[in-house]
Amino acid sequence: MKSALIVWGGWEGHEPQQCATLFATILRDQGYSVTISDTLDAYLDTEKLAALSLIVPIWTMGTITPEQLSGLSSAVASGVGLAGWHGGMADSFRNSTDYQFMVGGQWVAHPGGIIDYTVNITNHSDPITAGINDFAIHSEQYYMHIDPMNQVLATTTFNGEHAPWIAGNVVPVVWKKHWASGRVFYCSLGHVVKDFETPEALEIVRRGMLWASR
Repeated sequence: MKSALIVWGGWEGHEPQQCATLFATILRDQGYSVTISDTLDAYLDTEKLAALSLIVPIWTMGTITPEQLSGLSSAVASGVGLAGWHGGMADSFRNSTDYQFMVGGQWVAHPGGIIDYTVNITNHSDPITAGINDFAIHSEQYYMHIDPMNQVLATTTFNGEHAPWIAGNVVPVVWKKHWASGRVFYCSLGHVVKDFETPEALEIVRRGMLWASR
């Protein structure tokens, strides 16, 4: 049986506990054994981490210790999958460039706050996005600094309404990459659990977790 660890906490505005409950149910429906933790010390038990198929971080604006990061990074490098979304994975630890290096990107702005925008699927053959068309969503449109090695699956284009100087800029929304032997998946959607009522957003994250899993 595949096994997953969900670690939630940090800023409560992203509804980490509610999101943990939602995706724990989804993973269990897919046949996973799921453990949920509300402490970053879960990353210190390297023996348990090494036996996992998947780690799902849901932690925004926190601080990670070198020991916690080492446990997490080493597990992913050994082949444990890492999959997450929005600020729960790409705005977790602003003080840790090593963490950002592993994730493949870092949030820097969401001009206009909660707005309507379009997600454009750029890879229609990848199993994470196959059969999914471009779609509209009402949420934060993440402007991100990203790793050029990411394999981008979906993007969004900024119209400049809220920051005219970025008009026309195309920023990745969904990507996947490798960290040594581990697979890493990220989606910038999912500001709050209601965002996953958009079926395309929920399906992309579900598929991304399955793809990342060892």
